[in-house]
Amino acid sequence: MVKAISSIQDTEKLVQEEGKPTLKDFITTFKMGIVNSNLITTFAGLWLGLQYTNEGFFDRLDSIIFVLLGTAFIIAGGCALNNYIDRDIDLLMERTKERPSATGQIPGKQVLWVGLLLSLIGVIWLTLSSYTAAFFGLIGLFVYVVIYTWWLKRTHSMNTIVGSISGAMPPLIGWAAIDPSLGTMTPWLMFLIMFLWQPPHFLALAMKRTEEYRVAGIPMLPVVAGFEMTKRQIIIYVSVLLPVSLVLYPLGVLYTVCAVLLGVGWLVLGITGLYKKDEKTTLKWAKAMFVFSLNYMVVLFVAMIVSVLI
Repeated sequence: MVKAISSIQDTEKLVQEEGKPTLKDFITTFKMGIVNSNLITTFAGLWLGLQYTNEGFFDRLDSIIFVLLGTAFIIAGGCALNNYIDRDIDLLMERTKERPSATGQIPGKQVLWVGLLLSLIGVIWLTLSSYTAAFFGLIGLFVYVVIYTWWLKRTHSMNTIVGSISGAMPPLIGWAAIDPSLGTMTPWLMFLIMFLWQPPHFLALAMKRTEEYRVAGIPMLPVVAGFEMTKRQIIIYVSVLLPVSLVLYPLGVLYTVCAVLLGVGWLVLGITGLYKKDEKTTLKWAKAMFVFSLNYMVVLFVAMIVSVLI
C-alpha cells in the first residue's frame, strides 16, 4: 500500500509538470454516465410522486429543480470520492487506468476536495427539496463511498450487493422531494427493483473484467467463486426481479407489457449462459447480459413515466 501511494505521488508530480487538468478531466472524474442514468430513475420517482399526490408539475417546479440538481451533485461528488479512494487500484486495470485521478492529471487532493464540495452542495440542494430526500441522499453517499468503496470493495465479494443500496436510492430521493411521507409502497418497490437490478448488471461487468480485478486484488464474485457460480447468482437475481417488477402493474398496460417482455427476455438470456462452457462464449454472453441490463433499466423506468400519462 505504501508503494502504491508513493507511485501515485510520483505519477502526480510528473503529470503536473506536463500540464494542468482540463474541464474534460473533471467531467470524466464525475462519471457523467452514472449521473445521467441515475437522474432518469430520480425523475421517475418524482414523476410518480406527483401522480400520487395529484400535484401539477409546475406547481412543484422548485422542488423538482432542487432534487434533480441535488441528486446530480451528490452522485458526482460520490463518484469523485470513489475515484480518489480507488486511484491506486485504477492504475492496475485496463478499464480505469486512464482516469485523470489515476494518472495524476488531477492531483489526489483536488479530487478529494472537489468530491467533498460537490457532495456538500448536493446535500444542500436536496435539503431545499425536502429533509427526507436529503436523508436518503446521505445514506446513498455514505454506503457508496465508505461502506462500498473504502471497505467492502477490497475485502469481500458481497461488495456488489451492499453497494446496490446506494444505487437504488435515486427513486426514493425523487419521490421524497414531492411526498416526504412516502405514503405508499410504490417508491419502495422502485427501490427494490433498482436494488435487484444492480447485482446482475455489475456481475456481468465483473465477468468481462475478471482478470483485471484479479490483478488489482479486488474480490469480485467471478474472481473468488468462478464463472459458474456467478452465472447462477445472476439468474437468481433476474428471476426475482421479474415478479417484483410486475407488482407495479397498476401503473398501466404499457409498463406491464414492458416489464414482462424485458424481464422474460433477460431471464431467457441469462439461462442460456448455463450452456456456455468455454471462456470465449461465456465472456460474449456476459457482454450481452451487461448491454441488456443497461437497456432494461432505461426502458423500464421510461415506461413508468410514460405509462401514467396514457
